[in-house]
Amino acid sequence: MKKIAIVGRPNVGKSSLFNRLVKNRDAITSEQAGTTRDVKRRHFVVNNKEALLLDTGGLDKGCELFDKIKEMSLRAAYAADIILYMVDGKSIPEDEDKKFFYELQAMGKDMALVVNKIDNDKMKENLWDYYEFGTDAIFGISVAHNRNTVELLDWVADKIPEEDTIKEEEEVVEVIREEVESIDDEEFFKNTRDEDDDGFTYWDEDEMDGVITDDSIFGDNDRIKEFDEEDVNHIKIAIIGRTNVGKSSLLNALLGEERCVVSSVAGTTIDPIDETVEYGGKQLTFVDTAGLRRRGRILGIEKYALMRTTEMLENSNMALVVLDASQPFLDLDEKIAGLVDSNRLACIIVLNKWDISKREDHDKIIVEIRDRFKFLSYAPILTLSALTHQRVDKLHDMILEINENYSQRITTSKVNEVIERALRRHTLPSVSGQVIRIYYATQYETRPPKIAIIMNKPSGLHFTYRRYLTNKMREAFNFTGTPLLFKAKKKGEK
Repeated sequence: MKKIAIVGRPNVGKSSLFNRLVKNRDAITSEQAGTTRDVKRRHFVVNNKEALLLDTGGLDKGCELFDKIKEMSLRAAYAADIILYMVDGKSIPEDEDKKFFYELQAMGKDMALVVNKIDNDKMKENLWDYYEFGTDAIFGISVAHNRNTVELLDWVADKIPEEDTIKEEEEVVEVIREEVESIDDEEFFKNTRDEDDDGFTYWDEDEMDGVITDDSIFGDNDRIKEFDEEDVNHIKIAIIGRTNVGKSSLLNALLGEERCVVSSVAGTTIDPIDETVEYGGKQLTFVDTAGLRRRGRILGIEKYALMRTTEMLENSNMALVVLDASQPFLDLDEKIAGLVDSNRLACIIVLNKWDISKREDHDKIIVEIRDRFKFLSYAPILTLSALTHQRVDKLHDMILEINENYSQRITTSKVNEVIERALRRHTLPSVSGQVIRIYYATQYETRPPKIAIIMNKPSGLHFTYRRYLTNKMREAFNFTGTPLLFKAKKKGEK
């Protein structure tokens, strides 16, 4: 499959063109230079031919971060088959653009000069200045106003071989030129989501008292899901944590390649970056999310990064909660970990930077983590170093094991054996003199495992007894790394 890289200096519209072609507001766009930092990849189809589109960071120099962004972008351009070099048509040609253009052109790849921001007919005159680049493949377009993109799409399609033509039954993202021209610009570029004013929230067991009713945990639409083997074989793993704990370094270590920009600048990652690898017969999709800060410190484009991180967690099965072993733990670490609990995800707590940690007492640190993160008591803890790759190899096997636990279905007879033993050891306390009875229990869903308890008075299942049943189920079956949820119901209740 051909790779097409969109390359250019900052703020020329690369990510906007990328979003236009994949028909989704996938890459974060803003007027701030350096918004795109990592290389974003998506499949797309032009004139019924499939290709891989790469959105790269701006070719600029300056601080350590910008130098690394430039290095990653050039590396993507060298690996691509087709290069779309993008410039800002509102300004005169820059010597720096010519330098990069000629350097890439010397590689002998198919290459087009895309002059963006030619927003009206009068601005077409600016296009003549760019013919001094010495290429015939020059296209004056306006991504924001969706002008004159058809010729560019046809040129790209001509460079993709016929064998990459897709079959009708294949499910891919279609970018046909008629559809691209028909996209509503105002709706496309409008940000339709507002920032949540509630801040981070997480479930604290110590703050929950009294009786928990059905609706406090699940809605009314819980139904048994059909077993989907393909879904079980695809594990979506979000890597989360506060800024500068080493999330991007961990992703690079897991992939065995420099996939993400890593720097000492806090908040380097903005766009969530996902990458899929095959391991043990499973598809593992890792998502490197933006580092989270306290709400009062979230500035500019970071608010979009927070929204994207929230979306990624909603679509994930598992989370790697990354903590910095070389620094004291913060309340913010707990609140970020609370996102795992609220999304009912399988979880591994990753204690990164173990190679530079000055804490010598391993057991003491584990006790501190268990004390701080009580709501993730089911999550195993792994100490490692993403920088030196120390113990990173153990993560893959641990992920597969936890996915099995997260996806397992226990037979009704075995569930009831555990419940019956638990009842014999500690009977349910009565409520206002009324005897509380459990008739039977059954698992009705996986990922995460959910168990329905059929009883005469569901509101009589106190939280402490629910936790007691959870512990007994964990003693009987391997639920390491996964939450285990109970729902109390009456007989005949759906």
